[in-house]
Amino acid sequence: MPRKNTAADPPPAGRTLRYDRPATDWEREALPVGNGALGAMVFGGVARERLQLNEKSLWTGGPGSKEGYDHGNWPGPRPDALAEVRRIIDEQGAMDPEDVARRLGNPAYAATDGIPGFGNYQNFGELVLDVPDAPVSPVDYRRGLDIADAMATVTYEDKDEDNGDGQTRFSREYFASHPAQVVVGRLAADRPGRISFTLGFAAAQGGTAVTADGGRLLIRGALADNGLVYEGQVQVLHRGGTRTDDDGRITVTGADSATFAFSAATDYADSHPGYRGPDPHARVTDAVDRAAAQPYEELRAAHIRDHRALFDRAGLDLGGRLPDLPTDRLLGSYTGGDSPADRALESLYFAYGRYLLIASSRPGSLPANLQGVWNNSNTPPWCGDYHTNINIQMNYWPAEPTHLAETAEPYQRFVEQLREPGRGTAAAMFGTEGWVVHQNTNSFGFTGVHDWPTSFWMPEANGWLAQQLYEHYLFHRDEDFLRRRAYPVMKEAARFWLANLHTDPRDSALVVSPSYSPEQGAFTAGASISQQIVSDLLTNTLEAAEVLGDEGAFGTELRAALDALDPGLRVGSWGQLQEWKADLDDPSDTHRHASHLFALHPGRQIERGSAHAEAARVSLMARGDGGTGWSKAWKINFWARLGDGDHAARMLAEQLTSSTLPNLWDTHPPFQIDGNFGATAGIAEMLLQSHSRDGLVEVLPALPGRWADAGSFDGLRARGDFTVGAAWREGVATEIRIASGSGVTVKLRSPRFGPRFRVERHDGRSVERSAGQSAGQSAGQQSDGRSVEHVVRDGVLILPTRAGEEYRITDQAV
Repeated sequence: MPRKNTAADPPPAGRTLRYDRPATDWEREALPVGNGALGAMVFGGVARERLQLNEKSLWTGGPGSKEGYDHGNWPGPRPDALAEVRRIIDEQGAMDPEDVARRLGNPAYAATDGIPGFGNYQNFGELVLDVPDAPVSPVDYRRGLDIADAMATVTYEDKDEDNGDGQTRFSREYFASHPAQVVVGRLAADRPGRISFTLGFAAAQGGTAVTADGGRLLIRGALADNGLVYEGQVQVLHRGGTRTDDDGRITVTGADSATFAFSAATDYADSHPGYRGPDPHARVTDAVDRAAAQPYEELRAAHIRDHRALFDRAGLDLGGRLPDLPTDRLLGSYTGGDSPADRALESLYFAYGRYLLIASSRPGSLPANLQGVWNNSNTPPWCGDYHTNINIQMNYWPAEPTHLAETAEPYQRFVEQLREPGRGTAAAMFGTEGWVVHQNTNSFGFTGVHDWPTSFWMPEANGWLAQQLYEHYLFHRDEDFLRRRAYPVMKEAARFWLANLHTDPRDSALVVSPSYSPEQGAFTAGASISQQIVSDLLTNTLEAAEVLGDEGAFGTELRAALDALDPGLRVGSWGQLQEWKADLDDPSDTHRHASHLFALHPGRQIERGSAHAEAARVSLMARGDGGTGWSKAWKINFWARLGDGDHAARMLAEQLTSSTLPNLWDTHPPFQIDGNFGATAGIAEMLLQSHSRDGLVEVLPALPGRWADAGSFDGLRARGDFTVGAAWREGVATEIRIASGSGVTVKLRSPRFGPRFRVERHDGRSVERSAGQSAGQSAGQQSDGRSVEHVVRDGVLILPTRAGEEYRITDQAV
């Protein structure tokens, strides 16, 4: 067993962000810790330490807002508005977004700056520790974030004049514990009596009351806008020295060490229509009491066990090693992946994305928003909300393939909780059954519209949101989850579209009308993204109905709709995949959105090598390699799906060189976390794909040339309930490992695997041997003597598996 790090030991290279000076900039330099519901940004100052804090349900807006709130629904009936827009589009082919927004936007917002009642994600405030007699020039200062242990650290030395040339080494640790539901800090020194500080709270909300008693701060208030009650508590414990309370501050003097535990909550509840629950006082008090009653070492160990139970499931080694350099300098010297240090940084970036997802999305909290859980403003960019035209979905792209399915539970519940307000919007705006949500939503079930012309209308977002619930089933084959959770969401969204698809008078195809390709062009009928999402939804829902035995009349409706539906896949005049039903694409358009490629990723309609795949490649080449952070991340996934690992790696390099901040956060700009998550998912797509509807699992489908020397990954997940690892050398897979969760047959292909291979059970006992057999041939036996059926057909190994068993496939020619 490796030795655990202590506060005085820097974490091992390869899993650590580290810096040689304190942070001064929240967005670019401070380091994030979180447990899903709570987040903290650690600055690492010496004389003044700052921990900026968030509690994810602290939102203005919603029920009780002084601005009013009706989920974005129109304030009164408008029975002819939608029909009139459809009629104009049928007659003229297109409509200006401003005109559509006047007709279909929410008139309640027309005279305002913003979206009344929509609200903003809020800053909770800051813990501030003032340290007396702190050194002006600390020696050997290091600030770091160990992403494997989810621990932020600060260490430095101070020359002690009373002890000649002796040095006192100071250390701090900070972590956000999911089991304990607290943010914890510990200050220590390697000499007794050297820990002194005053801890206070800088409120971010007007009217916040802060009191101190018994070494505990009580922070309490209610948001002025909607009356949402919030509370935080901080308990300070010390070993040696003294502690005093005075005027809302706690002072520790001459201690050997000191620990504090912070927790916070609100009276928010994710239940329609009131979105309110019990007062948070008892919950916060209990969390802090329990944490304070535990020895620090136990609290720390429980946190690390909990985090590593998720983090350690998957890993990536690209053959590099991080040099002993601060991370900001390492990022600044990145040359595009050509050096071992570059490849090590890319591996770290992949792992950091997984860390951020664990830290910002855990069961019992709201899902990760545009900033995950971290936000230092009461008016954050885009309200710190949930954009449904890609951003919240991209946040969860890594959850299944990188073995973090539990982190998707808040997303799944969030989508389920949109159904009830979404039914109201479907009835009020469309006059039909089903549920719907448009481009923006919040923590209070906003499913209607605002009036910003280029980003207010996207009813097909219900299908995109539902997609990832179905993906959870595909990765785990959990029919109970499908029946109870995913299928009801999918079926009701499908019913909305069965009731709202429009017959295009030009060709009698079923289309979404009006539809809009984010965030450019005119409103038309049948924009490609709209058609592709609805096709994906109806196809997935039909598959699920077949699994659950719920075909009948509903299945007949789905098949009829799919037969008549325009699929949104057309090759245009210059070889591109068309963004609109009409050939309107401009080859000089370099817009950051490439929404018409949804069918390539995250959809499953375009197969590599097809005419549509080639058209998608032409579109991507025309769009170029620029864009914002999340846009570049999406392009990594696009190029990986096309099997072009070199171009995917080029996009990863673009992400790191021009869309990544010194603390490795993605920048839009400003900071927006979806780029981190999208890039992590894209790296996984380069190494393992399983999206084809025939169940094929591909290992190393898009391995770039600059990774070819040597590398390995472990713990990635494939649809069909498989956990996969692989190693390669000189561009050739030398070993593939597969663990079967459900015991279904795996169809495995690796374009980089040799013609001679051996298949063994995980314990090394031979299962079968193959030397390029023709279809239908099989060989070998399991150790119990029972024959194992297998075939090799067109380069695909078809291997029956047993639930709970692992298989190791090695290239015998290497």
